[in-house]
Amino acid sequence: MALLHRAELRPSKLELLVPWLPGRSWFAGEAGAEVTRVAAYRFDDPAGEVGVETLLVRAGDGPVLQVPLTYRGAPLDGADHFFVGLVEHSVLGRRWVYDACGDPVYPPLLAAAVLADAGQAEEYFEVDGKREVRPASMTLTGSRTGRPVPAGPVSAASAPAGPVDGGVTVVRVGDVELAVVRRPVPADVPAAGGLTGAWPGQDEPVLLAHAR
Repeated sequence: MALLHRAELRPSKLELLVPWLPGRSWFAGEAGAEVTRVAAYRFDDPAGEVGVETLLVRAGDGPVLQVPLTYRGAPLDGADHFFVGLVEHSVLGRRWVYDACGDPVYPPLLAAAVLADAGQAEEYFEVDGKREVRPASMTLTGSRTGRPVPAGPVSAASAPAGPVDGGVTVVRVGDVELAVVRRPVPADVPAAGGLTGAWPGQDEPVLLAHAR
């Protein structure tokens, strides 16, 4: 489960993406335009140290873009290429934000969602000592491939220096190669396993990631 804080971020996550997104080779939309949130989902860091959130956004009137992010309390060594920016969190303090594809915490969590339908983390607030669950903004469906989910540390260097195949970024954990679809659209789930998502206004599931 993901504990959320009723906090102010400066800049906001979406403001942080305005200058960052146009520099990505998979970007589509209006450079410099307002970035709006379409939906989002989270994974749980087993160590409870790193926030792992995937935003589905639009830049202006552009197509939906998938942006996995990690939030850390200190810089991640060797991940300068994946650095998105700094935010000031009114509860947690300074947070270093990274493209999750270059963060070693992310690939094993994505692999579990793709290969074993591990799903998304339930989000909640603590209110007067009670847990208040926030409804999910989208649904996720993974594959049950029966393939073992790789575990263990992943170095940031194992991720590629940039996207391949146009709108796809490849990440690796163990012997598993996963494609993160940056401009997700409805598509067939590959036999090797995939992760799809849907949200209000997008009833036909889109392909978010798949094993290669």
